[in-house]
Amino acid sequence: MAKIKNFVCKSCAATFSKWSGKCDSCGEWNTISEEVPFSSGPASKSLGTKRGSRVALFDLATEEAPPPRTRSGSGELNRVLGGGLVPSSAVLVGGDPGIGKSTLLLQAAASFSRAGLKTIYVSGEEASAQVRMRAQRLGLQDAPVRLAAETNLRDILTTLEAEQPDLAIIDSIQTMWADNVDSAPGSVSQVRAACHELTTFAKRKGMAVILVGHVTKEGQIAGPRVVEHMVDTVLYFEGERGHQFRILRAVKNRYGPSDEIGVFEMTGKGLAEVKNPSALFMGDRENPAPGSVVFSGIEGTRPVLVELQALVSPSPHSQARRTVVGWDGSRLAMILAVLEARCGVPFTGLDVYLNVAGGLRVTEPAADLAVAAALLSAREDHSLPSDTVVFGEISLSGALRPVGQMENRLKEAEKLGFSSAITPSGGKKLNHAGMKVSTVPDLATFVKDVFGDS
Repeated sequence: MAKIKNFVCKSCAATFSKWSGKCDSCGEWNTISEEVPFSSGPASKSLGTKRGSRVALFDLATEEAPPPRTRSGSGELNRVLGGGLVPSSAVLVGGDPGIGKSTLLLQAAASFSRAGLKTIYVSGEEASAQVRMRAQRLGLQDAPVRLAAETNLRDILTTLEAEQPDLAIIDSIQTMWADNVDSAPGSVSQVRAACHELTTFAKRKGMAVILVGHVTKEGQIAGPRVVEHMVDTVLYFEGERGHQFRILRAVKNRYGPSDEIGVFEMTGKGLAEVKNPSALFMGDRENPAPGSVVFSGIEGTRPVLVELQALVSPSPHSQARRTVVGWDGSRLAMILAVLEARCGVPFTGLDVYLNVAGGLRVTEPAADLAVAAALLSAREDHSLPSDTVVFGEISLSGALRPVGQMENRLKEAEKLGFSSAITPSGGKKLNHAGMKVSTVPDLATFVKDVFGDS
């Protein structure tokens, strides 16, 4: 079959089956040229020859002001959002069932509505009566929040278009269903379609939207991972059900720093923000026990002091156990290998247990030296001074590497009454009038200076 050629006028975009010198549509001369297809392949599977509209292009230089933000009544929530809620932004909040997501967002809805934002709360999991009972228990029944209980995405978008709110909270994205997608609510295609429609609607109408998402056993948002790419901010609500403390962590934020955390305490009247989380993650320091070491870490932009607890005991089994809570198990295995290979401290035949107090999860490598100190303290039954903080990264050669934001780590420790610190050498010189800073070049020197010949 002969290939069909298309000719298009550059002036008026009229199409012709053959070339001519003059356009019969606009009368211009020498404006007709053959239209080359965008891509090859079947017309039903490729873009073909049809042109779209040109997109406006801009320079990188701009004089636009930063986006305005609306601050809630919770300083911890404002910190995690990067300073407040941005208009036209899409926020995804994930967490285990029963962790407190609905409680947090109902309190946030009340705060934002009292700050002047027209707020609509759409519940797909609970009846409106249940949400009103929770609001009454939290003392939020007088907040100007509009409430709806619906799962039909078309009805929800129609309502939002008519009401034109500043903020819409959808609880949860797994319960929404679009009638144009032939699958059950909660399936991958339904979650993807609902998230796409809600985020594009929010961008088009200048409305902020907060989506609630459940997580799987692996701790990821249930549904396609593409949902996290669609939204501007992804927050994870962490914590143990039997523990009264909750941590809201930003893993993605286009309008602020990622890895920022906010600390809340679950009370009878909802979630209360914790002003000083360092005091929360530390135990009784007046009577230090072997295996207990304070680590000065950085979570986002905030310095946080946390207690690391280790227990080393003879193993009754042929294969010793290695149990970790709140830290990376592979990194613990690396620290144990370096202690044995570079320092001559064996842990063969010993069960090792490591715990991060307060339910916090530590991910930065700056905790390596504090973990090694806790393990050695537990093994030798020797307590470190109660007024000492430890931080530093351990390399496979046994050398200690400097870590970032050392100044902020020491300031936080000094503010909470610590008078000495053990840090890696090689970084910039730090002068703190109220603290004694001891630097060590490698792990072997640290073991000898602090614990003697093991």
